[in-house]
Amino acid sequence: MNIEDQVRKAIIAELKRQSEANEQGLRVRASEAEMITIEGRVNLDELTMAVVGSLAGGP
Repeated sequence: MNIEDQVRKAIIAELKRQSEANEQGLRVRASEAEMITIEGRVNLDELTMAVVGSLAGGP
């Protein structure tokens, strides 16, 4: 898996996690490989940590 795929996967996974936790009324739809629809507020600190963690070899 290349770095772009890792980052893409981490972003989608974290946004879905935040959405499922119902944080800030966030709704996420990832229907296409290159496109995602986001409605609501995103916790940018948690998103950043998820992306950095994926690049460092975390889950």
